Amino acid sequence: MAELALPAGKSGARQSGKLPVRVDLTAMVDLAFLLITFFILTTTLMKNKSLDLTQPVPDANPTGWAASRTMSICIGKTGEAVVYLGTAGSPIIAPTAVAFGRDMNKMLLETGKKVMSSTGKSLIVIIKPSDHAIYGNLVSTLDELNITHTSSYAIGPISKQDIDLLKEKKVY
Repeated sequence: MAELALPAGKSGARQSGKLPVRVDLTAMVDLAFLLITFFILTTTLMKNKSLDLTQPVPDANPTGWAASRTMSICIGKTGEAVVYLGTAGSPIIAPTAVAFGRDMNKMLLETGKKVMSSTGKSLIVIIKPSDHAIYGNLVSTLDELNITHTSSYAIGPISKQDIDLLKEKKVY
């Protein structure tokens, strides 16, 4: 039992007929541990940071989409990506090396407006990371798609033509 007692050396208290003061601290210690336990259990230390990504059903048959509204973003190992609208063989907008961040944001907004005005439908983006792509660049690309409110995007495999474009633009 925890207690607080006055030292026995004080003879003045005993001579006057007063008993030494004893305070039982057990209840206070119990209360302190109960409060500590309560605050530990009710505190959220850190919230999970995750990125929402919808994946297709493995056995689904893709119906295809128009090349006139499909933008490909090919990610290499540098701080840039090669972006084009259409197909690699016959692009509508020529392949361009674009830096991640503001330049990517501007390209997505301008291309999205162009596709909306010409087709009346929204832009579809296919992200194609190479074998040498940096994970942070992929996350930056997904962030830019969320910032620009691009509703249709997917992560797809990169083709040999796309790798040749990366090498041509010195991004691979």
